[in-house]
Amino acid sequence: MTVPSASTYIPAIALQIVAVVALGFIVQVVLLSQLQHDRDQQTLYADFRADLAHAVAPVGQLAPPEPPGVPRPGEDATEVEEPDRLMAFGTPVAILEIPALGLSEVVLEGTTSDVMRSGPAHRRDTVLPGQEGTSVIMGRRTTYGGPFNRIHTLRPGDQITAVTGQGEHLYEVIGVRREGDPLPEPARDGEGRLTLVTADGRPLLPSGVLRVDAELVSDAQPAPARSLTTASLPASEDTLATDDQAWYPLVLLGQALLLAVAGTVWVRNRLGHWQAWVVGIPVIAALGLTAADQVARLLPNLL
Repeated sequence: MTVPSASTYIPAIALQIVAVVALGFIVQVVLLSQLQHDRDQQTLYADFRADLAHAVAPVGQLAPPEPPGVPRPGEDATEVEEPDRLMAFGTPVAILEIPALGLSEVVLEGTTSDVMRSGPAHRRDTVLPGQEGTSVIMGRRTTYGGPFNRIHTLRPGDQITAVTGQGEHLYEVIGVRREGDPLPEPARDGEGRLTLVTADGRPLLPSGVLRVDAELVSDAQPAPARSLTTASLPASEDTLATDDQAWYPLVLLGQALLLAVAGTVWVRNRLGHWQAWVVGIPVIAALGLTAADQVARLLPNLL
């Protein structure tokens, strides 16, 4: 029996890896991303409702202070303080409801592609919903539940409700704008605005950015001092940005896929086809779907 050479194995393995990742990516985007979004939203909703009930829901950029640290010998306990810390990425900050769309979503902190797999996200260099100033919330149009897939249908006067640690806040839509459209008048002192942001154009083929502006019609709440500004916001949190941090796990997963496919080929040649299918396919499928999930992080965060 003739044993295939390494020069035959390598192209075959490469093609199998590409096919597995491509198939996994399609399954991930079409089916599993929706399930992941729904699961995450259920968990986040329960967590945020508990935070509201215990009056510990965030109201600014900084995380709640930790308990005082343990003083060193000869040090006064009152002098031991934790430094100010920015709120962690993915922290629930609000519940966004749009009755005209039947939408109810937990809003997370940080607009990276990774965070926005779980739901709409609050841009960290803006105030929280309900506060004086303009709050920006970004959401995906198609993948991972596509929570903002129909915000372009909103009309002036449609209501938007946001629930935060400062209470319930009511907005009314004032318009939908695309790139090149005139900007609305800036909010005056003591007023609040909300801007919803998503991708414009065909699904998965964005032609720009779409925004929905709404004005706060309930009382504006004070905004705590902010330490994070627009100039210091990472590029990964901008509109249509990608998450470069996905490359590191993706490279490792690619290596694992290479070993899994090579091992499956070895088992097939030594033990038989059925043994290779039974052992190799579940492993390759799991690695392929995980790799596809990381590939999705490399897509623009508004898709």
